[in-house]
Amino acid sequence: MIISSQNDLLISDLFKGDLQLASPPTVYFQLQDVIKHPNKTVVDAAFVIEKDAGLSIRLLKIVNSAFYGFPAEIPSIDRAINLIGTKELQNITLAAIVIDKFSGFSEELISMGDFWSRNLRCALIAQGIDRHLGEQFSESIFICGILHNIGQLVFFQKLPELAKGIKLMLQSTDASTTADEIRLETNIIGFDHFAVGAALTELWKLPQDITDSIRLHPYPDSLDNNYKIASIVRVADSFSKFDGLCDNELDNQLNISPADMSMIIDNAYDQFEEVFKIFYPG
Repeated sequence: MIISSQNDLLISDLFKGDLQLASPPTVYFQLQDVIKHPNKTVVDAAFVIEKDAGLSIRLLKIVNSAFYGFPAEIPSIDRAINLIGTKELQNITLAAIVIDKFSGFSEELISMGDFWSRNLRCALIAQGIDRHLGEQFSESIFICGILHNIGQLVFFQKLPELAKGIKLMLQSTDASTTADEIRLETNIIGFDHFAVGAALTELWKLPQDITDSIRLHPYPDSLDNNYKIASIVRVADSFSKFDGLCDNELDNQLNISPADMSMIIDNAYDQFEEVFKIFYPG
């Protein structure tokens, strides 16, 4: 397959004139305003969610799923917030909104079920790794796993033929790795999807650790700020593939034994089926 190069393209060009893509998820920032306001309460946060009946129902399903494993049913958004906290609710809200926002692609371009399946597995494994390591990134690790490949969907939305061509070229290789994908994207487009994903989350003004976890994904040797959260997501991503092949050895910085890693993966897969059906109703 012959694909023409777009090396004169800038990342910022992908967002020009696309207000829907460039606009941050509104509900996420409404919740953030409530969290920051000294006089706002759980009731105010619940009101933001309850304005969208469909979102409210979906979030309650998530809270009552194996994702949390509460022993009794949680009947309301304000009760859910009391149990999991406004920040946690804000993050699962963001995950649900982004999955909806980027799920309208033609199956001829990309299987959205496969895409979100892999990213949700990554998020669950990353969450398990962080829990094993002491929950240093508990407020953001799940959403980092969900969003780490979001730049791929920007490619499919703005450069569909190039994105499809790159996907087909990778599929023609027996065991393509993330490094192969990065090289191919950079050679053909001029930059990789991690750089695009980081630019998008920065445009949305998401927390810096989320942006850094995406930006640093291709750089396992980096010691920049937030390198550790990027390492966790990188390892989780490696174990989230359908074929079970890993792109790299476990980062030495994580220091997780194979037995512990196996347990983390098993726990993530135990949650996966139920949680996936709620986050991605299809």
